[in-house]
Amino acid sequence: MAYEKIVELLGNDAESLLQHTCNTVDKSQLHLPNPDFVDQIFGLSNRSPQVLKSLASLFNHGRLAGSGFLSILPVDQGIEHTAGASFAPNPLYFDPENIIKLAIEGGCNAVATTFGGLSLLSRKYAHKIPFVVKINHNELMTYPNKHDQIMFGSVDEAWELGATAVGATIYFGAEESNRQLIEVAEAFERAHELGMATILWCYTRNSGFKKDGTDYHVAADLTGQANHLGVTIQADIIKQKLPENNGGFKNIGFAKQHPSMYDKLSSDHPIDLCRYQVVNCYMGRAGLINSGGASSGESDLAEAVKTAVINKRAGGMGLISGRKAFQRPMEEGAELLRAIQDVYLENKITVA
Repeated sequence: MAYEKIVELLGNDAESLLQHTCNTVDKSQLHLPNPDFVDQIFGLSNRSPQVLKSLASLFNHGRLAGSGFLSILPVDQGIEHTAGASFAPNPLYFDPENIIKLAIEGGCNAVATTFGGLSLLSRKYAHKIPFVVKINHNELMTYPNKHDQIMFGSVDEAWELGATAVGATIYFGAEESNRQLIEVAEAFERAHELGMATILWCYTRNSGFKKDGTDYHVAADLTGQANHLGVTIQADIIKQKLPENNGGFKNIGFAKQHPSMYDKLSSDHPIDLCRYQVVNCYMGRAGLINSGGASSGESDLAEAVKTAVINKRAGGMGLISGRKAFQRPMEEGAELLRAIQDVYLENKITVA
């Protein structure tokens, strides 16, 4: 996709997003994605040679290979959102082989999906595209519905499937979050022992995080702190929803905050809000990949490109985009994934 097409898709937001200068945390203080990121960051860490090899496998696959950026197709919504709700728009993806085919056709660095889906195809595809096994899920068959991430398999099982990495979710702020934190920390320790990389979905979840009509689940301060907890348990890569507002700690009235969090380290600009998330990932030492979000139809391509531009210019590492890609015909989904990748390959789009 040409730069001019990216500008066209951004529409009225083009100038604001492409010309913005970040006056909060300067980009010189960040550890930015680059071809030598694994050597520069993880080569100095406690990660074993096997983990370094797994990380290099993620960064050196697909259209973004060698760039330091990541484009991952995640499809665990069959559990998280029910299979019918997720795959009714395109029943092709009830068959997990088509999930893997979409990731390959779309030029992704990796595919993230369930134990069941990957186990049936592991011998055919584990050596063709890096597998990220999602080890916990929120199932929706409990009535009334509750929100709790529970383990669906073991880290050792993921390793036996040929996984390059494991992925997990913690609902920070939820009643069950302490148990989830312990479970995932132990799982990530075991994954590193076996030589796999780790990716954490750092989501906030509490009914109290909505106040006076504002949803602070996507506040920069809440999501930023969730990221900071994620890197503390040695997640190599953080997945987070793009921030939409700020001031959750202040307006809800919990945790702790400092005025500089809001007037110096961030602003109301979407790139500055996202940069605060990057800052909380040890200044980018752990890469931030943002969620592609739900499918909303014809606007999906423009929304995906906009999210990619915000993430890249904030200092992020890429997108992990699922529903916008798989809830449409395969070739259209692959084109959308490639469009996201084109943002990261476009040299005219620089870090703000």
